[in-house]
Amino acid sequence: MAKRITLDFLKTEAASGLILAAAAALGVLLANSAWSHAYFGFIGAPFTVQLGGFAETHSVLDWIKEGLMAIFFFVVGLEIKYEVRRGELSNPRRLALPIVAALGGVVAPAAIYLMFAGSGSAAAGWPTPTATDIAFALAALAMVGRRLPPTLRIFLLTLAIVDDIAAVAMIGVLFTDDLRLAPVGGALAALGLMALLGRWRKAPYLFYAVGFALVWAFTLKSGISTSLAGVAAAMTIPLEPRKPHKPGVLEDFMESLHPYVAFLILPLFAFSAAGFSLGELRLADVFGPVALGVALGLFLGKQIGVFGAAALMIVLKLARRPTGAKWIELYGVSLLCGIGFTMSLFIGELAFPGADAAAQTQVRVGVIAGSLLSASAGMAVLAWSQARRGPQLSPERP
Repeated sequence: MAKRITLDFLKTEAASGLILAAAAALGVLLANSAWSHAYFGFIGAPFTVQLGGFAETHSVLDWIKEGLMAIFFFVVGLEIKYEVRRGELSNPRRLALPIVAALGGVVAPAAIYLMFAGSGSAAAGWPTPTATDIAFALAALAMVGRRLPPTLRIFLLTLAIVDDIAAVAMIGVLFTDDLRLAPVGGALAALGLMALLGRWRKAPYLFYAVGFALVWAFTLKSGISTSLAGVAAAMTIPLEPRKPHKPGVLEDFMESLHPYVAFLILPLFAFSAAGFSLGELRLADVFGPVALGVALGLFLGKQIGVFGAAALMIVLKLARRPTGAKWIELYGVSLLCGIGFTMSLFIGELAFPGADAAAQTQVRVGVIAGSLLSASAGMAVLAWSQARRGPQLSPERP
């Protein structure tokens, strides 16, 4: 069962990466076309959600970031819980290499970013280049790695899950301002009700949806990023099935929500967050400290951190290289980890609030440049290695 869930995840993520790329390209295209006013007017338009005593007004972009992306992080939380309990992260012998590589992929990009950003206000964006966009990375690997060992895909997936855990932790610690305790208490109470609901084996799924909505609404009012609400709510979902010999509740949620997240929510976020006007782009935006820090953090920092940490573990015989994979292929996958895109854009939006338009432009420039460089270099390395392998097929692959 664990293998089936993992393979389904890989297929969906790899396919959605192409749609993500198209959505981002469309956003940039519209932002620089005759419809640019309509595009920026749409993503910036204020929109009010009111239900009883709950009333909030945000722009369309902010609703996507605070509302729809909470569902994305709910699915991320489900995947983390599943992998820790029954999947790749449940086997300690397989954990050492991707965990240490993921940590290296956080420390090195952050260090490179701070080399350019210094200690001023720009330093707040240091977590931006530490993220990996698993959909883009897996899509790139799928396009050029059909004859490469499947262990590389599992290594990349596991590393990305650890990367997600680190990203969620950083969001919770670094980007929580103006904390309001009463809504925090409401969110915790709603989480407690969801946890109790998990003990009711035949609880209707609608009850879980209502519980999630309550957790999300209280969190939005509390000043905490709603991404944490998504992950926290996911931790309350039980793995046990509602009926004997049926998939577990958590698996049902994963399988039903993941296509909507992969093919609708993430592309919509990419479309709305990636667009920026090239006509208004200044030299200071392209070579500014934030843009350079993010771009080089993703392109250089990720490959140095991931490959360097993994190589150290292997050389010291604390872990083994993924079965059947060559050193050059491990390096190619390390390059793909520099595709930050949606996760980096999301963190960059949190690091530099809406009023800091110049920094946000630099974030977009840096994320797109760093991600494109990482994708191009990684795909080139892996394609070259695959060509040297010849026409033979690797073992069964997802």
